[in-house]
Amino acid sequence: MSTLLKQGPVAAAEIGTELGLSPAGVRRHLDKLVEDGLAETCAPRTVAGDQASRGRPAKHFQLTDEGREHFGTSYDTLALEAVDVIASIGGEEAVREFARRRVEHMFAGIDPDSEDAEDAVRSVADALEAHGYEPSIRRTPVGIQLCQHHCPVSAVAAAHPELCEAEHEAIARIVDTHVQPLALIADGHGICTTNIPVAQTGTETKGAADND
Repeated sequence: MSTLLKQGPVAAAEIGTELGLSPAGVRRHLDKLVEDGLAETCAPRTVAGDQASRGRPAKHFQLTDEGREHFGTSYDTLALEAVDVIASIGGEEAVREFARRRVEHMFAGIDPDSEDAEDAVRSVADALEAHGYEPSIRRTPVGIQLCQHHCPVSAVAAAHPELCEAEHEAIARIVDTHVQPLALIADGHGICTTNIPVAQTGTETKGAADND
């Protein structure tokens, strides 16, 4: 993959020559990368003045965006720096406004007036699922427990709790009752857990993550 990153688009024979491997062996490895979505076939790189070769050109390969991500990204750092800049320019209120707009976008498809509380919780779970939070919901003796098994913005939320606060405020508006945050990944817990005290009408409630 390093050769594809540095030299792509590149043919199997060129990789084999550089690494001292057989073209057939290199092609098998490249085909597996393509199958896994880490590489793709493409046209060879052209340079002005090069003579076009006769015959069918050799298949060339390059990394996909997913393949490039294996070499690391700085998305968390960039996001944290961006919110830090918002805070430095506009203070905590600017961060709160950013957080409010963010959750409005996340939950934009939910109409709280058209759903009862339990359906609203399921809609919240669906929205969280779509944004990478891996949610689940279950009944408890005191209501419904909404769990988020992953937080894609945990690094930012740890430094700026306004993100979590805005999320809880939005959920409370959607379900039309207060909510009780019990645990946060941003605080070092393994799961974000929120209790939603709604009336119970059955035995079990499942969220988007439970329907896989």
